[in-house]
Amino acid sequence: MSNNSLTIFLAQDSDQKKWDQYVNAHPESSPYHLFAWKRAVEEAYGHKAMYWYAEENEQIVGVFPLIHFRIPLLLSELNSLPFCDVGNMLCNDEEVGQALFKEASRLLEEKSIKRMHLRGTLLSSIRQENKLIAEKHDKVRMLMELPENSDLLMQSFKSKLRSQIRKAEKNGLEFTWGSTADLDEYYDVFSENMRDLGSPVHSKKWFRSLLTHFGEDVRMGLVKYGQKTVGGCLLLTAGHKIAIPWASTLRKYNKLAPNMLLYWSVLKYSADAGFSIFDFGRSSLGEGTFKFKKQWGAAPYPLNWYTYDKANSNSSSAEKSTGKTRKEQLAAAWMKLPKPVANFMGPKIRKYISL
Repeated sequence: MSNNSLTIFLAQDSDQKKWDQYVNAHPESSPYHLFAWKRAVEEAYGHKAMYWYAEENEQIVGVFPLIHFRIPLLLSELNSLPFCDVGNMLCNDEEVGQALFKEASRLLEEKSIKRMHLRGTLLSSIRQENKLIAEKHDKVRMLMELPENSDLLMQSFKSKLRSQIRKAEKNGLEFTWGSTADLDEYYDVFSENMRDLGSPVHSKKWFRSLLTHFGEDVRMGLVKYGQKTVGGCLLLTAGHKIAIPWASTLRKYNKLAPNMLLYWSVLKYSADAGFSIFDFGRSSLGEGTFKFKKQWGAAPYPLNWYTYDKANSNSSSAEKSTGKTRKEQLAAAWMKLPKPVANFMGPKIRKYISL
């Protein structure tokens, strides 16, 4: 599509370098906007990605990553982006944003897709003109501004938090950086934690794909007690931002405070490496994970999620909400599954859960 000097392209693998350069420089970007997310989703779960970008005078001025979620006869929708908190388009101005949205709307018509989910900040003009439905939920994004180094970071903590960090260190726990070779150890912790939370687990292939395609923009952190791995996390980076989308510790070792050592170690690294924003991920207001992240200095920011539904595109915007009761019942049942059963069934279900 072309509009005077503004041209819209469907990204190819050869466009990764210039796509990532734009993402890393954009103030609203996240690690999930990087081209590696596309490669991981396609490789691990087989969902088709349609990544659009706008060029003006041979320079990228906007990107719009979209993933086609499809279950034959049951589901067909676009998502920007699945498996994370934020995605959506990044653009230089309203004209670029409208052009990218128009291309996505054309795609809906062409492929007979009824719905599109968008996660992230959008210009109000785009929301209003396209009558996007605001999704109602109690989730917030927890972000923390990092100081220049870890010494200043430690000084900013309350005495109680500092003593909890020291307790973890005195308990004989050790933090170390892992690699693809340590994926089994990481996944053993992560999958057990997801089962205990009542949530279907991501596949091991998903994490292997992330470790492969993010390259220098991904790191794996591990907490060990002797030879036993009792905690782990994955970190993703883009520009001056660093995010921790997945972190887990084994409950039976909670008295040793492995989560305190895990988070202190990655925050320490992030500050000393020069990152300025640490993204703790989403939490529900007032719940345990919210309070845990807040004690480190993270502040809540709205998670703006929207739905574009062709059936409602000519009507007024409305709010969408989902009840918790059914989800809580399913979670309670999932917690009772043996770990091998949960690990076998979980990935088959998880690939179709966009959250």
